[in-house]
Amino acid sequence: MTILVIAEHDNKVLAPATLNTVAAAAKIGGDIHVLVAGQGAGAVVEAAAKIAGVSKVLNADNAAYAHQLPENVAPLVAELGAGYSHILAAATSNGKNILPRVAAQLDVDQISEIISVESADTFKRPIYAGNAIATVQSNASVKVITVRATGFDPVAAEGGSAAVEAVSAAHDAGTSSFVGEELAKSDRPELTAAKIVVSGGRGMQNGDNFKHLYALADKLGAAVGASRAAVDAGFVPNDMQVGQTGKIVAPQLYIAVGISGAIQHLAGMKDSKVIVAINKDEEAPIFQVADYGLVADLFEAVPELEKLV
Repeated sequence: MTILVIAEHDNKVLAPATLNTVAAAAKIGGDIHVLVAGQGAGAVVEAAAKIAGVSKVLNADNAAYAHQLPENVAPLVAELGAGYSHILAAATSNGKNILPRVAAQLDVDQISEIISVESADTFKRPIYAGNAIATVQSNASVKVITVRATGFDPVAAEGGSAAVEAVSAAHDAGTSSFVGEELAKSDRPELTAAKIVVSGGRGMQNGDNFKHLYALADKLGAAVGASRAAVDAGFVPNDMQVGQTGKIVAPQLYIAVGISGAIQHLAGMKDSKVIVAINKDEEAPIFQVADYGLVADLFEAVPELEKLV
């Protein structure tokens, strides 16, 4: 068996989720190849070659892949992937955008967001907002799989010495083009990669009150997240949303402030190692999953907590 892992990157840096995806591939067993599709992504190729357990890196360097448009990358992956037993990508917006197209082109089913590998053809994935775990067996000739990064501990980023092979195939579908992007700039860690996350909910009352969380997060070196209720109310931008329809996080420490704990939110953070909840409603569902709970007014508790840090 040979497994193809799609590298998650921005042409400059290899995203940490790639290491978790390689970990899932290692549990399946067999040779692991990593595909870096981009333009001028030499640093990413070098980083991919150093990943422990990777035997080959495929470097598809072409202007068509510069922004990893799925219309262009999917045909490349489908062409290369036909010779592999498994194709894996992290369950990020990129992975979710590319792999369904690949599965359609290869005429196989896709298995989404696996959290465990039982065998080479059997996997576990959450369903019903994480309230049930489905065990899925596939007899597809090529198994196309997205990997929930929080389900696997990352492999070592150093220690490997994979061969690098250039891929000349260029697929430019001509059906889409990159127009531009506006990236939120922050000195805080990226939400899905942070070791500590402080999240606020509807209990924050308005966007200005998130300053309390920002102050605490800066002292802790934490990322700041939010519940869907806070995002829908316009308190914070939607790239901060944690939950089933937002980002899935599993930090060492998750501090939920003014979050009631709706099932969709819990689906995005319940794999956190330690969960701390601060809420004035002692009946809030968040306390059922919290390791530590504080029933208190957040506007008193958070500033006090910040002083102690």
